[in-house]
Amino acid sequence: MSRRILIVDDEQGVRAALGQLLEYEGYEVKAVTSAADGLAEYEKWRPQLVFMDVKMAGMDGLEALRRLRQTDPRATVVMISGHATIQTAVEATQLGAYDILEKPLDTDRILVLLRNLGQQLSLQEENERLRASIESRYEIVGKSFAIRALMDKIEKVAATPARVLITGENGTGKELVARAIHRLSPRASKILVEVNCAAIPSELIESELFGHMKGSFTGAVADRAGKFEQADKGTLFLDEIGDMSLAAQAKVLRVLQDGEVTRIGGNKRTQVDVRVLAATNKDLEQEIAGGRFREDLFYRLNVVPLHVPPLRERREDIPLLAQYFVHRLADRDGAAPRTLDPSALDALTQMEWAGNVRQLRNTIERLLVLSSGTHIMASDVARLSGARPADGSPLGTLMDMATFEEFRDAAERAFLLHKLRVFSWNVSETARAIDMPRSNLYKKIDRYGLERER
Repeated sequence: MSRRILIVDDEQGVRAALGQLLEYEGYEVKAVTSAADGLAEYEKWRPQLVFMDVKMAGMDGLEALRRLRQTDPRATVVMISGHATIQTAVEATQLGAYDILEKPLDTDRILVLLRNLGQQLSLQEENERLRASIESRYEIVGKSFAIRALMDKIEKVAATPARVLITGENGTGKELVARAIHRLSPRASKILVEVNCAAIPSELIESELFGHMKGSFTGAVADRAGKFEQADKGTLFLDEIGDMSLAAQAKVLRVLQDGEVTRIGGNKRTQVDVRVLAATNKDLEQEIAGGRFREDLFYRLNVVPLHVPPLRERREDIPLLAQYFVHRLADRDGAAPRTLDPSALDALTQMEWAGNVRQLRNTIERLLVLSSGTHIMASDVARLSGARPADGSPLGTLMDMATFEEFRDAAERAFLLHKLRVFSWNVSETARAIDMPRSNLYKKIDRYGLERER
């Protein structure tokens, strides 16, 4: 808790005694004699706590409390009354007072109040820090036209109850878009429930979404609410919706039509108020043509389509993303941020990012772990990135390498990566073809940070 406290009381004795106590406890104190002065001082000084007398000449304390809470709903105010009544206490509480104290003031009670309030405010500040940290993890970074257009659409659709279908390749940030929509929506204070439809076996997806009753199937040892019920009044994000079974699709369609769910093994219908966001990396129209996705569900979900562009279509964002990940990872590890040399940023920008932003983040983390020195150079990117330039050639010209060691590492890395691709990343076949012990090849794959493109 910060240490600023404002006293608003027209009795000099109360101001002096309370101020002396608070200053002795280490607080910075200001005192004024009227409610009008208190409101003005609050605006200028922004204390963390206000002691406010109820009865004062001119504007009384309750009216000042009402105005203060309108200006700052988070203001923490303790009312002081020479003859508090139940009616006064109720009115003060309804107006948002933290507590009400009677005169003469009890020193012990004030100290207990300060201790409890300090703990409460510290918890609130910690929650705000955690919330800010979580939100920063899901920040959409970029200034390209494609990202600005996407953000504009997000802001427009978030304020509405419309369902949204988010499409894009793996690693582009579809989950970030869903979180941004929820965060900017009227449901932001409610829960966001995420379901990865591809990660749940088809025989369990219905139980996961709609819940089940005890004994409805083997392993159902208790009644369990499904994701639709859990997301009531909030948002349900169905990720990889294209991988959902046809049977589950039919039930989801019914929920979207009726706004009701029935648990497996039960017969009671439960009304739910859920905004559904869905995402997929598949072409659902092709899936419909192949009989793998319901056309009626597609039209229910695809009220507002949002497409997340791949990284190759917004290369101007790569330097911003790279710097963002450098600072994020440094904060996570408690380390000083490293510097990405302009040549390294140029190299990263020219790469072909098959895994999109997810692959870029992993590459930055690998560079931070395995590169030496305070500056990450283009040679580090060449040696450790695991990605290819957009033209598919080895990164940079080997003859431009500054040292023989850099030349050798880059050449060896490019050779091994090419051979692994030729043999579809079958390490045994690759090792046999290039006449290298398999254990050595594994070591070199680890050394150069080689990864199979997905």
